[in-house]
Formats: sequence, structure tokens, C-alpha cells
Amino acid sequence: MSAAPDTHTAHTPIARIFAIAAGISVLVALIVMAFSWPAVTAEAKDIPVAVAGPEQAVTAIEEQFATGDSPFELTVVDDRDAAVTAIRTREAAGAIVLGDAPELLTASAAGTSAAVVKQLATPLQAALNAQAAAASAASGQQITAPTLVVTDVVPFAESDAAGLGMNAAFFPLLLGGMAGGIAIAFLVVGSLRRVLAVTVYAVFGGALLTGILQGWFGSIQGDYWANAAAFALSLAAIAAPIVGAVAVMGRAGIAVGPVVMMLFANPISGAALPSSYLPGAWGAVGHWFPPGASAVLVRNLSYFPDADSTFPWLVLAGWTGVGLLLALVGRFRTAGGSEPDAQAAHEDDPVAA
Repeated sequence: MSAAPDTHTAHTPIARIFAIAAGISVLVALIVMAFSWPAVTAEAKDIPVAVAGPEQAVTAIEEQFATGDSPFELTVVDDRDAAVTAIRTREAAGAIVLGDAPELLTASAAGTSAAVVKQLATPLQAALNAQAAAASAASGQQITAPTLVVTDVVPFAESDAAGLGMNAAFFPLLLGGMAGGIAIAFLVVGSLRRVLAVTVYAVFGGALLTGILQGWFGSIQGDYWANAAAFALSLAAIAAPIVGAVAVMGRAGIAVGPVVMMLFANPISGAALPSSYLPGAWGAVGHWFPPGASAVLVRNLSYFPDADSTFPWLVLAGWTGVGLLLALVGRFRTAGGSEPDAQAAHEDDPVAA
């Protein structure tokens, strides 16, 4: 008579349960801290504003902004045309044009900084009223203050007047790049095949995202193919480093996505808040990573074509190139995915007849 099988199942030790629960809690805390820290520590500062007009009026504005803790950095330009050029090239978030027809120039497509510049309308009009009152008292005649005109030089598209569609696309773009990189690393066998997969995924993904955001939602503007190239390179710059890291490190390379791209680079990318709002040099550091570079590039191509976009193009191309190079180097180091090392080392070899 055979003995009955032992159906007893070992339970997870209590100590391990506490360790797992504590580890997950710490992970959640790190995620909350990474995403909340920029918003909590953000402070409006170093917002570039151009000023044009008569020398005496410009000097008065400079003296007014020099007193107190002003978040603006004033730059004197020749005239209104120069101020508009400074805004379109993203050298200024707004401009103050003084003279007989005072005007406040803004660019809502620039994001949060432009909204802060727009708040200058009330104090500027109050200053004009005070000057008119002082002139009236001095001359004994009634002098009416000129009305400040607020002009949006670079508005969002009419189909997305608040810019919600474009701003909401940056985080899914990050998640899509991560998901594509992880999937390719483990579902595609062979280093050359992974490089091909990243390329095809980026090209198709870029074309599809541009078709949705520009052709359907109307959230972005500009040349379709330039925008598609920007989205494609953004996806590749996130996916390729993950594929490369998995190729040389094995499964531990997955951490490049959630740790480097999401927890570190995304909070300092400047996609949600202007880079100048972040403490120290973190805003500038964020532009060296794919989330920050893609946010700058997409916004420039869509609404600020006159701005210099060389740097974000180079950043995205650099991350893509390094990732693909690691994927090729990983062929001689480790399998990277689920295949054995010996199989991965010869997966791209020509098939013998």
C-alpha cells in the first residue's frame, strides 16, 4: 500500500513577509518623493523677460524690478520686433514694450513661465495709472493713462487652446519607450535583431504618435515628418539604453528604465515645470536625459521653430547610439534575454547552407 502524498505546503516565513512589505513601502515612498519633490521645491525664478521702449521708461522698469524678490530677469532689446524674436527663439518667456502704446507680449505655448509673465499685466497697468495721475497733478490737467495691451505671440493651437494634449503626452511617451525597450530585450533573440526591432518600433511609434497628436487631436503643430522624427528618436533614446543594458547586464538592466528614466530623469525633465524652477542645476541636468530633451524638442518643433533645437537632437541621438552599441557589444558578453549565452553569441551568424 503506497503512502499518501504529502500535501503540506511550506508557508512564507513571517520575517520575510515583513521584509517584503517594508521593501515595497520604501519603493512606493521613493516613487512619491521623486514625483512630488520638483513640485514642492519649485520656485518661480530666472524667468527671462525682454524690455523695449524709451530709455527713461526702461530704466524705471529696471529699477522697479530690482527692488524686492522678483522672479524675472530683464533683458533690454531694441524694439518690439526684437522682443518678438526673443520670444520666438525662446530666449525670453515674454516681453514688455513701453512707450505711447504699451504692450505686454506673452507666449502661452511656452508653458508655466508664460503664465507668470501674463500676471504682470495688473501691476504694469497700475504703474501706468499712477504715472498718469502724477502727471495730471503736476500739470493741472486730466491725463488719461494708456491701456496696456496683452498680446499672445505664440498661442497654443485652437484645437488644444490650453496645451493639455501635448503636455499630457510626455509621460506616456516615457512609459512607451520603457515598455518597448523591455519587450524587445526579452522577446527578440539576437543582438542585430534587437537593433532592428528598436529601429522599426521607433519609426512606427513616432509616425503613429504624430498622427494622433497632430492629425487627430491637433495638439501639436509644425511639419509632420519633423515631429514624427522627434517622437521616433525620443522612443529610441529611451528603449535602446534599456535593450543595451539588458544585453550587457542581464535582467538587472531593466532598472535603467524605471530607475534612470522614470525616477531620476523624468522629475527633472522640465516637462511639467520650467527647468529654471528646479533648485540648483537640476533643471539643466534634466535636459541631458531623454525625457527632458524630448519635451524641449517637441515643444520647439511645434510652436518655436525659430529656436535652436540642436542640443536636444544630439542628446536623443547620443542615448540612442549608446544603447544600440551596448546591444551589439552585449552579443559577446551575455545573452541579455532569455536565450542561453552560447546561443546568443551565434544568433546573428549566417545560416550555413
